[in-house]
Amino acid sequence: MGELLKSMPTRALVMLMLLMAIIALGSYSSLNFEKITYLNPMPATIMVIGEGEVLAVPDIRTFSFSVVADGADAAQAQEASGTKINEILAYLSEQQIAETDIRTVNYSLNPKYKYEQGICFGEGFCPTNQVADGFEVSHSITVKVRDAQTAGAIVAGVGERGATNISNVIFTVDDTSALQAEARTAALTDAKAQAVILAEQLGVRIVRLSSYYENDNSYNEPFYDMRMMGMAADEESSFGGAELPAGEITTKVQVNVVYVVE
Repeated sequence: MGELLKSMPTRALVMLMLLMAIIALGSYSSLNFEKITYLNPMPATIMVIGEGEVLAVPDIRTFSFSVVADGADAAQAQEASGTKINEILAYLSEQQIAETDIRTVNYSLNPKYKYEQGICFGEGFCPTNQVADGFEVSHSITVKVRDAQTAGAIVAGVGERGATNISNVIFTVDDTSALQAEARTAALTDAKAQAVILAEQLGVRIVRLSSYYENDNSYNEPFYDMRMMGMAADEESSFGGAELPAGEITTKVQVNVVYVVE
């Protein structure tokens, strides 16, 4: 090789050396590009947050009530409570309320006490003594009413039969999954629209979907209404139950969507 180089003209030798340098530089550049590609494997992406909201008129009315009764002993207290509860349950059955829509949420039997003044001592010191005073039963039930037109009358009927603490009137939709799906579709449409606008502003093109995540704060918002409005009357001019305005409930879904762009 050395003899060959000595025999070559100077001009040719210079050209050969330049060619070898170019080849070496090309190999070096190729290796560096491969290294850069290896160090940056992630494609360019954009992330958008989409929100969807759906309004619906509630078709379910739920309310709670309690029956509280006492007696000289536990048996008497339970009998008094049970008699009222059974009357109310019979009434609910007459109103076409299914057994599956009636649920006990609390039942308690507790002793009662009272304080009596004892014998006074010395300079007007009169101690009090705690003595047993029978038993008390508290039975709480939640009722789901599927006929919106009868809800007010049923609440009134339960109260007329000895129920107390009627509360927690909640308006909901029975099939929340359908509302959730509709809100999710709206959220995805919103996310895609935002991504298209953002891609145009950045001068890139959306290639494909990279990831999707639905936030845990998606929810169906129940509507509470404790107002007693628009009193109605039956044929005998007695109270027929309050109207229970339902309004609308809101179902919201929020999604995070990532798109690959180029």
